[in-house]
Amino acid sequence: MKRCKYCDSGSTRHQDTVNADRISELPEALILQILSLLPTKEAIATSVLSKQWQSHWKMLPKLKFDCSDHKPVRGTMTFSTNICRSLLSYNKAPVLKSLHLKICFSRCSTIDIGILIGIALSRNVRKLVLECSLLNVFKFPRCLLYNCETLETLKLKYSARIDVPSSIRLKSLTTLHLDRVDFKNDESVVNLLSGCPNLENLMVHLFPIRRLNTLKSFKIVVPSLQRLSIFGSRRGRLQGYVINAPSLIYLKIEGICGHDFCLIENVPKLVEANIIDVSDIVNENLLGSLTSLTRLSLALSSPLKIKFPTGSIFHQLVYLELHTNKEEWWNLLTLMLDSSPKLQVLKLIDSRPLGSRKDLVAHGQWNQPNNVAECLLHHLETFVWNGYKEKLEEEIEVAKYILRNANCLKEATISIIGLNSYERLEMLKELESVVRVSNSSC
Repeated sequence: MKRCKYCDSGSTRHQDTVNADRISELPEALILQILSLLPTKEAIATSVLSKQWQSHWKMLPKLKFDCSDHKPVRGTMTFSTNICRSLLSYNKAPVLKSLHLKICFSRCSTIDIGILIGIALSRNVRKLVLECSLLNVFKFPRCLLYNCETLETLKLKYSARIDVPSSIRLKSLTTLHLDRVDFKNDESVVNLLSGCPNLENLMVHLFPIRRLNTLKSFKIVVPSLQRLSIFGSRRGRLQGYVINAPSLIYLKIEGICGHDFCLIENVPKLVEANIIDVSDIVNENLLGSLTSLTRLSLALSSPLKIKFPTGSIFHQLVYLELHTNKEEWWNLLTLMLDSSPKLQVLKLIDSRPLGSRKDLVAHGQWNQPNNVAECLLHHLETFVWNGYKEKLEEEIEVAKYILRNANCLKEATISIIGLNSYERLEMLKELESVVRVSNSSC
């Protein structure tokens, strides 16, 4: 019996279809996009699939190497040697956009890290993230990073101890994150920041190592700086911060406690600030330095202890967000309303767990001001209270005061949590009655 030639032909075509490497036939741009979704270790592993795949990973714009992915085996390459080989063979992409090194110093020496960074810089790296996973002190290599022409973003995390020479020049750097790092001395801070003439974004989270740290003041003098975030930690020997940034637009300060000063100088363009958990700063007029703001968020750990300037100071402020987590927060609210004649939006926020406010009222009372603030009479249009949790008489009086005197109010939103349906309904009726008898169009 003869076989049908058409059947044989169809069978062959079917077998060819089954065995076809369809992924390899995809456009190179799509293959690179798929590889970029994989961890770098797995992307490199695809090089063993075929000769065609040997060079695909070498065109990836972003690489991340984690020492925890490399389990040391006797007689095999070390983590640093393995990464060096990978970076040296990385020669297809026109530029290395991002390199993230997560390092355990039990497996890498300072010399190894210097070599890795040197290779990355020779590949014109744009973004470098160096993350040290142990608390060992690491002196950052002096000669390899400085004077880099291409680096735009630098993020140092954990135990990097920075000793910066005066010859540093990172003219392309626009973003710098110092996350729980340490500095040898005050001069290292000045040298680093002055060597970044185009720096726009700076994040600082110091982690002073007591037995080694000699840093006394952290001076941020950067004419080009636009966004600054400072996060506090253990004080160590650090006495405080000095900020001189004439181009600064956004400022965030969180967790600065127990320092002698936090001086904010020469910030005429500052329009938005977030001040969180700032307390016990000696001889400091923090709020008095923020007169140009249009938006302000306050979450103070001790509202009554912060030095408040006298007279109307926030002439441009139109948006105020005040956290109601601490005792007698309403007294700070009164001061802010009196000092912000153009305020249009007021947002009160309580983010504490339900039932954590039992003794809040016992520490103070709401004293209604004798004179109504100008912003309530002429400008306030939006009032929001998020996280209202319990029926505290003082807070009800605060709400009534605002609703009663805000003549231009257009919208009021009060989120009530922790009351049963009947209590919630009664409270809403009470507040609505205040609005109806006021001059507001809310």
